[in-house]
Amino acid sequence: MVVRTKASELVESWTGRVPRDVGSFGVQTNLETSDLDLGIGYPVIGRERLMAALAPHAAFKGERRTRFDTTRLVFSFTVDGVEIDLSALTEEDLAVACRMLDEIGAGMSRAERIAHTWVKHLLCVSGRTDDYAAWKLVTYARFCPEFNWVPIPEPSVG
Repeated sequence: MVVRTKASELVESWTGRVPRDVGSFGVQTNLETSDLDLGIGYPVIGRERLMAALAPHAAFKGERRTRFDTTRLVFSFTVDGVEIDLSALTEEDLAVACRMLDEIGAGMSRAERIAHTWVKHLLCVSGRTDDYAAWKLVTYARFCPEFNWVPIPEPSVG
């Protein structure tokens, strides 16, 4: 079973929510060292229940602003040695993110994906972690400017 499938099944069993690949693998701009980013939607009223459901399985990394009035909860766990980041967004924000991912899938050419990934690679190998963290978000910001695309500091580039 591939890691993404296994991780998705775990998230669904823990939360009752089917995750979507919301990271570089999903938009085909990943590096060999990229982690896997999954996203789920949850009702804001169910926040405490979600936190309790994930607590035995995933480390809580923090809360990040998504829009002016909403945030996402970020968790991390490992499957077969691969780090999985799980973002729990409000149901409305997940719908916006899914629309954006669909638009990236339809609107970003193969050549653009290659160019974006190559720049990511060059920033990674040169150790420019701040530039790398910012560059990773360029595609998302292009297709979804209403989200707050602020780089999350990278402990190690990947």
